[in-house]
Amino acid sequence: MVSAGLLAGTAALAQSSIVVASTTSTEQSGLFGHILPQFKQATGIDVKVVALGTGQAIDMARRGDADVLFVHDKVAEEKFVADGFGVKRLEVMYNDFVLVGPKADPVGTKGSDVVAALKKVAAANAPFISRGDKSGTHAAELRFWKMTDTDANKGSGYKECGCGMGPALNIAASSGAYVLTDRGTWLNFKNRADLDVLVQGDQRLFNQYGVMLVSSAKHPQVKTAEGQKFVDWVTGSAGQAAIASYKIGGEQLFFPNAAK
Repeated sequence: MVSAGLLAGTAALAQSSIVVASTTSTEQSGLFGHILPQFKQATGIDVKVVALGTGQAIDMARRGDADVLFVHDKVAEEKFVADGFGVKRLEVMYNDFVLVGPKADPVGTKGSDVVAALKKVAAANAPFISRGDKSGTHAAELRFWKMTDTDANKGSGYKECGCGMGPALNIAASSGAYVLTDRGTWLNFKNRADLDVLVQGDQRLFNQYGVMLVSSAKHPQVKTAEGQKFVDWVTGSAGQAAIASYKIGGEQLFFPNAAK
């Protein structure tokens, strides 16, 4: 016969888990695989990450299907909090977006001006893969297109895949297309074929990530205590150090900036 104490212990263990709705870049870059074991060791809390485009991740959190939201679209994040779905938005880390494309760079995009590069892509009807999935990266790409005078005509080579960052990079690699990607996913991407980083260093390519506890006032089922522990850890010294220590080939993927 199973003792009541054992059952209570098992129930407590089952409660020590949270759902984090996040963006594909944090998952596909390998960051979560690096930091979550350290969080589990420190707190005993398991984290189930549901990696979606930022827009979908925010929708999931709005429905109350996650305890924590960890994404990269500041305007949308601030609206999420203003609408009462998030407790408070905290900045966690940043990296940057880069434009990658064929090493030969047939339309001459190479440099540090992403808007000028997109104008050249459109004018040449060059192949360009857009995620088209309402992700943070897709939102950034659309912002850059709006800065061009060709936003209404992105060229006949412009295609939306409606897919995550990894699949978009695979399509670009197999078709010799240009694509905007976050640097973290790019550094972890193995199937580069003939692709190379062509545009980087533009201040507009800055990519900030934020974390928010989902509001229990909107969704009483939210695991507030456990979720707050994750928020506190990832923005605290241990979590920030874990983020900084994640490197591929000696290159740091994300730069912690919670403590300002």
